[in-house]
Amino acid sequence: MLMGKKRLLVLEPYYGGSHRQFLTGLLTHLAADYSLLTLPARKWKMRMQLSAPWFVEQIRQWPEAKRGFDAVLCSTFVDVALLRALLAQVDGWRSGTRFVTYFHENQFAYPGQCQDLDRYQFTALNFSTALASDCCAFNSAYNRQTFLSGVAGYLEKTSDMRLEQTCGELKRKCQVLSPGIDGRGIDMARRQEKSGPPIIVWNHRWEHDKDPDTFFAALYQLEEEQVPFRLIVLGQSFQAKPPCFAEARVRLRERILHFGYAKSRRDYRAILRTGDVVVSTARHEFFGLAVLEAVRAGCRPLLPHRLSYPELFPVDYLYGDGQLLPSLRDLLDDFAPMTEKEGHALTDPYDWPHLVCRYEQLLFA
Repeated sequence: MLMGKKRLLVLEPYYGGSHRQFLTGLLTHLAADYSLLTLPARKWKMRMQLSAPWFVEQIRQWPEAKRGFDAVLCSTFVDVALLRALLAQVDGWRSGTRFVTYFHENQFAYPGQCQDLDRYQFTALNFSTALASDCCAFNSAYNRQTFLSGVAGYLEKTSDMRLEQTCGELKRKCQVLSPGIDGRGIDMARRQEKSGPPIIVWNHRWEHDKDPDTFFAALYQLEEEQVPFRLIVLGQSFQAKPPCFAEARVRLRERILHFGYAKSRRDYRAILRTGDVVVSTARHEFFGLAVLEAVRAGCRPLLPHRLSYPELFPVDYLYGDGQLLPSLRDLLDDFAPMTEKEGHALTDPYDWPHLVCRYEQLLFA
């Protein structure tokens, strides 16, 4: 153990994607002696139901002298109420340990393609996890607001159990604290001199909630109008991905510079640095880390005027409902590259060195 440093236990049962990226950035910059327990990013429902007892089993295998921590940081895939109850029975566990939950998402606002009969089980777990945590941090005000509204609607379903005091306490313990980006890492990526038509970037998950159909439909129309552009498609894909990606790869093949998941973070940053415009059509977004990374890399953002985006960017970079095609057409017709000064001004507040002190206060207050 490093003397003089706070001890932090980090529990992440969905260690992949933005969850893993968040912890990599945080733990790189945080001045703490930490232990990290993780599970692969799959089977999220089972993670929410069973990761708490699994983590406790792992901790029981440690020497008793190593079971004491100043704080525990969990994501919402941990049932914190169950976790605290089980850890209280573990020899050597500190009774005054602070429990903090970071809400990358909340199940009240997460959209599904079809009606999920299990949904209320997981919204209830989000609620009990928040109640059992000493503090909850949300990556955006939109995330916090939809969670608290969801809780209010959930509690309205009961007619004879009023929880006004509990809800007031819950609201007070919920704060907004954005995740960080590795601005220096993006800045150091090799940037080539640009020439030719503007390059449009898509760097989101290949899933229905990011609405790729609307994105590609706009590009097909621009191609029909013979508007010059080129295309980079990045982002994580899964076995069951929307069919529009396969169609776009064929229909837009003459304009594509890259299509698929980058092999490494280094490759990802280098590809981003070649882009000119980053577009989102998301129907669901709790933060927007991929967009911030693209803007830091030099892409001008064009984003929906809803969800978390108005918190991150001025209205000049946002488009209204149904206005993607005309907004993108206008942007390409009179394209002005994003300057480094503009990109840094938009993203510096979210660079990890600017945020780490707030995380230290969150975890060790």
